[in-house]
Amino acid sequence: MRTSTISRRAAGCALLAITLAALAGACSDSGSPSSGASAKEYTIWDPYPQFDTGSDWVKLLTACGTDAGVTIKRTGYDTTDLTNKALLAAQQGNSPDVLIVDNPVVSTLAEAGVLTTTADTKIDTSAAEPNLLAAGQLGGQTYGMPIGANTLALYYNKKVLDAAGVDPAQVKDWASLTAALAKVKAAGKKSITFSAIGTEEGSFQFLPWFWGSGANLTQLDSPQAVAALTLWTDWLKQGYAPNSVINNTQTTSWQEFASGDYAFAENGTWQLANAEKAGFEYGIIPIPSNAGGTAPAPTGGEFVTAPVQSDTGRYAVAAKLIACLTSADNAYTTDTTLSYIAATDAVQAKQVAATPALKVWVEAVDAAKGRTSDNLGTKYPKISEPMWGAFQSALSGSKSPQDALKAAQATAAAATK
Repeated sequence: MRTSTISRRAAGCALLAITLAALAGACSDSGSPSSGASAKEYTIWDPYPQFDTGSDWVKLLTACGTDAGVTIKRTGYDTTDLTNKALLAAQQGNSPDVLIVDNPVVSTLAEAGVLTTTADTKIDTSAAEPNLLAAGQLGGQTYGMPIGANTLALYYNKKVLDAAGVDPAQVKDWASLTAALAKVKAAGKKSITFSAIGTEEGSFQFLPWFWGSGANLTQLDSPQAVAALTLWTDWLKQGYAPNSVINNTQTTSWQEFASGDYAFAENGTWQLANAEKAGFEYGIIPIPSNAGGTAPAPTGGEFVTAPVQSDTGRYAVAAKLIACLTSADNAYTTDTTLSYIAATDAVQAKQVAATPALKVWVEAVDAAKGRTSDNLGTKYPKISEPMWGAFQSALSGSKSPQDALKAAQATAAAATK
């Protein structure tokens, strides 16, 4: 995800179920875009409003249209606005031919009947990494093709670690990470920063530790989940992480790291350009799981989908457009522009060959999973909100990790019946 839109995207995920309910009774076409598509004009909506008609992205859309023998009418929207527009357009029967949306949105649109399945449109998804494709699956059906992905890892400040005598290559699990944080503090520096804000953004950052404990989102108060939250609360108690994490967004957390005082920061691929400008030597390691190895972190990134059309004859061209946009050559260019890791092995290999430093991100993406995976679909926001409430309560000291997660589980279970 781009740095400028990560907060809006993450926060929007938790509101999707509410948005869907609110729009269910909306029948007015006031302010609604119209596809206006003719037999030779195909519409594409995307969440990249920063790209104008002269950008490489829009040139690619135009070229894919030319290859398919049609002209393209493209509109770029902010992510949250795009979801609302897509739901309303579906009710009015004027959906775009191709819709590119943030991956947690796919299950909401699919459940609302907005999207076709890849079986309907004959879109080939065989090259996509299964863990990335899973974010667009619901009830055994697949609803699009991932265009790329990003996820989380640990950035580190080499100067701070050297001064503390810490070798980042030896950070393999929670115990070795916590030992490294202790050494950094003992050396008079700040250990780690992250985002634990009470929004989807905080849940996004908590999930690698939650999943890395072996916990499952269907049981928020499992012993493994309690261990994950205890890890975070202990870091605050020991002074390894600042109290500011409770209010930190991923952007403000990054700003703390960019000050040069912190050893580690949990953040994503979208900060790579900022890391180059930080003014100090940095490195990146995967977020470790409790027992060792790379923890599953949540995936960000978009899916290219084909909304339902009354004229099913349009699906053939829509499938050609999607194939063009996600082809190896085009995906490489697009993913580089968006700071994404590609969704296929072949393009990932090409990215690493061009930029060896991306290898750690490829490893992180390979271990990642979608927030709506495990067939959670639209249940996910109803689980995420009590989860972020739990870690907020525990980090503030108002509840123990066990009590906070027990309350969260009761709320989530009632909401997802």
